[in-house]
Amino acid sequence: MTIIDLSPVISPDLPVWPGDPRVILRQPAHLDRGDAFTLTELVMSAHTGAHVDAPAHYVRGGAGADQLPLDALVGPAWVADAGEADVITAAVLEGLAMPPGTERLLLRTRNTARGLMRQPEFHTDFTALAPDGARWLVKRGVRLVGIDYFSIAPYDLLAPTHRILLEAGVVIVEGLDMTEAAPGGYLFACLPLKLKDADGAPARAILIPTPREAEGPFR
Repeated sequence: MTIIDLSPVISPDLPVWPGDPRVILRQPAHLDRGDAFTLTELVMSAHTGAHVDAPAHYVRGGAGADQLPLDALVGPAWVADAGEADVITAAVLEGLAMPPGTERLLLRTRNTARGLMRQPEFHTDFTALAPDGARWLVKRGVRLVGIDYFSIAPYDLLAPTHRILLEAGVVIVEGLDMTEAAPGGYLFACLPLKLKDADGAPARAILIPTPREAEGPFR
């Protein structure tokens, strides 16, 4: 079975959103120092690496990461290549030939071509989803959307896209490393940590290629 891992390695070299704590990995106990075991301590934001946004991130009183529907986080998905688009608008989405019935959409953008998820510095000029693109996805019944950098929304216009999606119950997955993910149909699995009432949670996200004859509808 081929499994494509979309999860960046969590290490101090991983870029983080400006102002968020950088990843700290400490080992207060280690076999090589004569301890009876090795123990790792981890300090980081809930929005580090591959992660999900819960409604609580932008919606007052919204559900936390521990309440996200697992049936939205696991199932058939479509990977679409947005090409050289600077921002993913409704018009760009219209041109992606997304199969009818798609419920999980993963957007591979020029962020991947630029290798942004594999660089230690943070970039503000990443490709993201415009508000009208978010409304387009909601209207078509998409339950989950993922993207290949740290925000589904543009750096200078964060709130509208997030609120449109989260208020409609669309699960957002950010920080995906889509380097090995070619356009097409897959089985997608993304399991965030069950953090009580959290606005987001780190996740391990994978794709399993789907035989072409088994593709669609993507529900």
